Amino acid sequence: MPELPEVEALALDLKGRLDGRALTRIHVVAFSALKTFDPPVSALEGTMVDDVTRHGKFIDIEASGLHLIFHLARAGWIRWRDEVPALPPKPSMKSPLAVRLVLDDETGLDVTEAGTKKSLAMYVVRRAADVPGIASLGPDPLEESFTPDVLHRILEDAGRSQIKGVLRHQGTIAGIGNAYSDEILHAAKMSPFKPANSLDQVEFDRLFAAIKDELGDAVARSRGLAASELKGEKKSHLAVHGRTGQACPVCGDTVREVSFADSSLQYCPTCQTGGKPLADRRMSRLLK
Repeated sequence: MPELPEVEALALDLKGRLDGRALTRIHVVAFSALKTFDPPVSALEGTMVDDVTRHGKFIDIEASGLHLIFHLARAGWIRWRDEVPALPPKPSMKSPLAVRLVLDDETGLDVTEAGTKKSLAMYVVRRAADVPGIASLGPDPLEESFTPDVLHRILEDAGRSQIKGVLRHQGTIAGIGNAYSDEILHAAKMSPFKPANSLDQVEFDRLFAAIKDELGDAVARSRGLAASELKGEKKSHLAVHGRTGQACPVCGDTVREVSFADSSLQYCPTCQTGGKPLADRRMSRLLK
């Protein structure tokens, strides 16, 4: 799933490619992706792109006062095309193509979604805040306004909620998903199941630094990369996420996993839980 660093870099890449160009045609191939009806998609045709920005994990293409917004969900991505086929795309269950944008020089973008579970969302709105998911976003952790006091209030308000879930909740902190919450907690030497309001001062300081450093470093590495390079860059720098069974790059212990119904988390027992493996209830049931 694209998270804050990849979406930030993707927005920057698209800004350079789209700035000053006109949107001539927009083909919605997967109609389930379109979540709005007013303004219609056709209102964007003939508009000039003014800016491309990010709100949490949302991409916002602003064109002549309208906003074309995408949430890429778990398996979505945006691919640049130096040349767009002359014939418009046809809906197909076998094709990952969801939306195609055609520019005035016949270049364009393909917005795709892999897999069978379709969650990608597209909005055409007059204000970014008209998208419910954007209106409800928590503070952006890379903004200067995200201070220790802000994080402290978030953790206190979360009470005994597990810190992993607090970091991932978009209404609490914008932009952090499954992968970077794993990486942040590993850097902070903290169990993903630790209650949010139970941190002492040393633990709190490590967590705040890890949020800023892990996300900031990932953004710095990704800045300037083309969209096609971002997934590989992310994967190559992960310490624990997606590395179950491999050696922790910090201590050498084996990275472990806890599985849930539709996701999983990864962690290092030595670095994060005092050497004690966390209970994986789904695996425990399978072994009985």
